[in-house]
Amino acid sequence: MSETPASPRPTSRDAVGTSDASLAGARDQLAELVARWGAAPADAPGHHDPASLTTIPPEAVPMWGFDWPRSGDPRPSAVLILFGALDDVPARHDAERVHPHVDVLLTQRAATLRQHAGQIAFPGGRVDPEDADVVATALREAQEETGLDPAGVEVLGVLPAVPVVVSGNVVHPVLGWWRDPSRVAVVDQAEAAAVFRMPVADLVDPANRCRVARPGGRRGETPGFLVGERLVWGFTAALLDRVLALLGWDVPWDDSRVRDARTHRILRG
Repeated sequence: MSETPASPRPTSRDAVGTSDASLAGARDQLAELVARWGAAPADAPGHHDPASLTTIPPEAVPMWGFDWPRSGDPRPSAVLILFGALDDVPARHDAERVHPHVDVLLTQRAATLRQHAGQIAFPGGRVDPEDADVVATALREAQEETGLDPAGVEVLGVLPAVPVVVSGNVVHPVLGWWRDPSRVAVVDQAEAAAVFRMPVADLVDPANRCRVARPGGRRGETPGFLVGERLVWGFTAALLDRVLALLGWDVPWDDSRVRDARTHRILRG
């Protein structure tokens, strides 16, 4: 991904979040987000319509708040953005708009990978010829990377695709609710160094929010979440930042605080 400027903050008309901080309320808000911006699982892009796998729909710009640069040779991929009560350990931060047990599943990419090495990411990968659609891709990749049981995942739908110039991918974010969580762990150390849940209330804690400067002096900053020693930045953080804002789950924070992607040190703010 080349550059990820701050997305415009959603207005009250854009956000779907309510004061209902129950688990059922969280699932319903996610479903409402898909109903407003995305496609139902039955309408997911797939090999039945090859053009849909690499097309950026018009609603992608208002949904994501930014017209992302596009690759001339796009390759389809999918990620699974999976929320749910993944365990019984509540968040440390008390957020009013999201239940303390609501988590999101994340992985840390292996340091040996060619692209985005060592970064925290959603489970996901390239669309294979045998995948019926991007939902099948997201579930297959998540199972291969984390060992989760796809049968326990309620797929709510697919959000508008996002182009990633640095990798040439067109990424389809598949939004899910983990109605029946299963054990997860690193399956292939060549792909992932860690698999973990991260409480949403801790992600939106203003003390954990920042902008992140790219390593090596590369231009541009991305949204960031620093929870403990884990820094979420780049493409994953940009998607997460926007989804949480549209859900109405985020909390105002100081976006003048900038950290270094490699050292996590505060550069300014």
